Amino acid sequence: MNTLFDKIWDRHVVQAIEDGPVQLYIDRLYCHEVTSPQAFDGLRQRGLKCFRPKQIFCMPDHNTPTHDQDKEIVDPVSRKQVQTLADNCRDFGLTHYGMMSKDNGIIHVVGPEKGLSLPGMTIVCGDSHTSTHGAVGAVAFGIGTSEVEMVMASQCILQQKPKSMRITINGQLGKGVTPKDVALFLMTRLSTSGATGYFVEYAGDVINAMSMEGRLTLCNLSIEMGARGGFIAPDETTFAYLKNREFAPKGEEWDKAVKQWSLLRSDDDAVFDKELVFDADEIEPRITYGTNPGMGMGINDSIPLVETIQPSGQAAFLKSLNYMGFNAGETLVGHPVDYVFLGACTNGRIEDFRAFASIVKGRKKADNITAWLVPGSWRVKEEIEAEGLDRILQEAGFEIRQPGCSACLAMNDDKIPAGKYCVSTSNRNFEGRQGPGARTILASPLVAAAAAVTGCITDPRTLL
Repeated sequence: MNTLFDKIWDRHVVQAIEDGPVQLYIDRLYCHEVTSPQAFDGLRQRGLKCFRPKQIFCMPDHNTPTHDQDKEIVDPVSRKQVQTLADNCRDFGLTHYGMMSKDNGIIHVVGPEKGLSLPGMTIVCGDSHTSTHGAVGAVAFGIGTSEVEMVMASQCILQQKPKSMRITINGQLGKGVTPKDVALFLMTRLSTSGATGYFVEYAGDVINAMSMEGRLTLCNLSIEMGARGGFIAPDETTFAYLKNREFAPKGEEWDKAVKQWSLLRSDDDAVFDKELVFDADEIEPRITYGTNPGMGMGINDSIPLVETIQPSGQAAFLKSLNYMGFNAGETLVGHPVDYVFLGACTNGRIEDFRAFASIVKGRKKADNITAWLVPGSWRVKEEIEAEGLDRILQEAGFEIRQPGCSACLAMNDDKIPAGKYCVSTSNRNFEGRQGPGARTILASPLVAAAAAVTGCITDPRTLL
């Protein structure tokens, strides 16, 4: 009667504290430059080393520029952050994938593509979107900097066990509907706090049919529903994706691993704390209109009227619309935009660039659009070039930048100017997330591409 979450979690419990947290063993710790400096300093102050350094992998991504990475970083804060990570990795003997290394990229893109994230693992990082790695069938979640230090020192962490939720989506997604739209749909239905306290297992026809890239996108956005994390039971799609990856088992060890991974699923009679079921027919291409990811709608819908919002939320609703420059009851198709961003740990993979290219092929970038197309890793950039997508994009007036978190968040040079609208494939649209005063409309790579060639919010189905 156990859920898959129970099986993985319980297997990693070192000891339990009565009426308290459990000591949970961690298989993989990822570190980036933003949330690790204080953790390293804490180790130094206590005279400690990393307990199992071979299970820790580090790379800069948030502060890295997406151009001229072979030159010194201009911004002094970013430069210091990136250099401090390199110095700490050297001092503590950790694997470090630095800028311009073929292994560098966004940590949540690189982990799965190198086979560092594997089924049945527990994975943590000082970053909320660590939930991405749940797509391979791992229990993955973000932690705070003090917890990063805890894992470095002991390879364990103290955690309260979350409740379990299963979200099942049956049927078949329609034309132009992507995993990003599925996630945006769920955020609106559940709100940004509807899964708080839960670890979500995704299941059903739609999930079974998703590619690994799609699953990575969906799990990435679990945190935006308030969930502790989200994951998907490993299957043939998972195994095909991981086979021959650098850190995946090889030869006989691979066969043994697949045999074990095939058992990683919830029992037929497993009892979840909460079950939700949706139909794929309910989901269409989506956009957000507000300042949290749950403020979304079908691309052809109208922004809700004030009276349809709970009285307790009306002031925040109106404040959000004021920031965005939108009105209740307004439709947004045809609304001009200024920037388009393709990338982030949400949609910076090869499948996302294929989708974007499928719309822009044979068309031209709109004159009013500034477009930033940023691969999630150097490997993704190589795949783009190997498939000739770079030529399609260049002919349409776009350029491919160098890997990094880029315009997902205002921690590097790629900031959206105040008052400008950006159709973004990233994960958050809070006030100032992409730069002070920036107005972010979250969308799929197809919706972003449609905006890039028309200059306004456009239903991508009209261009497919």
